Amino acid sequence: MANTPLRMLRLLSLLQNCRNWSGPELSERLEVSPRTLRRDIDRLRELGYPVHATPGAHGGYRLEAGTALPPLLLDGEEAVAIAISLRTAAGGTVADIEETSVRALAKLEQVLPGHLRRRVNALQNYTVPLIANGPTVDPEVLTLLAQACRDRERLRFAYSTREGAESNRHVEPYRLVNVARKWYLMCWDLKREDWRTFRVDRLSSPYATGERFKPRELPSDDVAAYVAESITTSLARYRALVTLHAPVSVVAERIRPRDGILTVVDDKTCMLRTAADSLQWLALTIGMFDIEFEVHEPPELKEYVLELSARLGRAVAAPAEPAPPVPW
Repeated sequence: MANTPLRMLRLLSLLQNCRNWSGPELSERLEVSPRTLRRDIDRLRELGYPVHATPGAHGGYRLEAGTALPPLLLDGEEAVAIAISLRTAAGGTVADIEETSVRALAKLEQVLPGHLRRRVNALQNYTVPLIANGPTVDPEVLTLLAQACRDRERLRFAYSTREGAESNRHVEPYRLVNVARKWYLMCWDLKREDWRTFRVDRLSSPYATGERFKPRELPSDDVAAYVAESITTSLARYRALVTLHAPVSVVAERIRPRDGILTVVDDKTCMLRTAADSLQWLALTIGMFDIEFEVHEPPELKEYVLELSARLGRAVAAPAEPAPPVPW
């Protein structure tokens, strides 16, 4: 890359998107010599970007928090305002932008000076939303998890299940997914040697171990769908398979992520895999789609739907009688 300004912007982008880079890796990415790379690093430092260099065989370069915010990006007031907005959005009070907010917050807090970070924390700690939907998650925990996913760094944390069972986990984190206003961490559990999904509000004392890992092949190309299916079916008492007689595009407009996973059968039909602890809840969820359907499994759901349909039929088949007077 012969164009110096473009090369420096590319270098800055690389430093922001990965915690550590070795010199040879950066030289290869930028297609420059080690000497040119060192000059570009010095130029970034002159502009105020705190690039730290570690010597030795395992050394490299990384962008750290400095004493001043890097110039030409944001001033202090803008940085505080954006950090507060991102933390609020990451907490789930702004719909549909949570995941983007966490990624942006991880980049911003990496270089946010200490005195500005204290202002952000003060504003966050002493402002209270009127309504909080669902469990809350500390944005600093989300930031730590997002950075570990980005840097491919192993994590340790304590975890509490829905039943209250406690355990310590050692994992390789891959993705953070927001489903139904709850955060989930998809990762490889090193002890159990399998993919696991953890509710972030149920984990505590997370910390990055400093151990790097090579990425594994993901269990699905659609990570969000995989997480939604795993949290829907993993702990539920009943797992249902239902054919819905409507195009998948129509059903998708009526279904929530926690309601299950849709699969196309043909242009007029789709399949729903869902789960719940209650047959009544399964029947209610499927019935509220207002679509013709067939239940394939479990047998208990088939029996309950037959019983429910008979009960509803009796409710309208009996001869009409005058309604008793209602006292007001």
